[in-house]
Amino acid sequence: MDYITLLSRTSLFAGIAPQQISQLLEALHPVRRNYQKGDLLLQYGDTCSALGIVLSGRIEAWHPLPDGHRIPAAQMEPGGIFGDILAGSNQKSPVTVQMVAAGEVLFIPYSYLLAFSPVCAQAHTQLLQNLMKAISAKYFSLMDRLELLTLKSLRAKICAYLLHYAQQANADTFTVPYSRAAMAEYLACERSALSRELSRMQAEGLIETYKSSFKLLDKSGLEQACHC
Repeated sequence: MDYITLLSRTSLFAGIAPQQISQLLEALHPVRRNYQKGDLLLQYGDTCSALGIVLSGRIEAWHPLPDGHRIPAAQMEPGGIFGDILAGSNQKSPVTVQMVAAGEVLFIPYSYLLAFSPVCAQAHTQLLQNLMKAISAKYFSLMDRLELLTLKSLRAKICAYLLHYAQQANADTFTVPYSRAAMAEYLACERSALSRELSRMQAEGLIETYKSSFKLLDKSGLEQACHC
């Protein structure tokens, strides 16, 4: 798949024809860069001058804590977008972004992204509208995360977490984007506690699980547990 086709499938370029994307990119002056596994794209506390789009490989973003632990923020595969919330704000990044699988990233400087281009006015207008929608979606995603973390019990948090991804996948069998260790960090609990609770839930016939894959066997039971 060429990268123009990939861009046309991202939320940022939704509704913009491939030919218009090519024309728009001439005005946006993007930069394509290759990275190896482990390379840092953005560090916590740095200012960010460009929006990034993953063309190949995989990245992860996390917020570092003073005790050395990390709070997972996102994992992205080709088509994923990062740095959009920081667009034009000149604020320091609240996360570190790192390559977890070698690949290529397209960077679009904010100075061109936010400067209206009269040459491709319609496409640029659509692009800016898409950017606002992406920022809004991440805001509501953050609110969902905060709501999850306010739940009283670990089981309630796990149930809400699994139901969220089942809804996203529109299926009772799905794979979550985090490893078991990262999932524990996401839910603000110890990995051992998470493993014990998942084992109990599996023994009770609520779920089946293997590594990052889950199958919900009793959704009504899970929904009830969210309120415990």
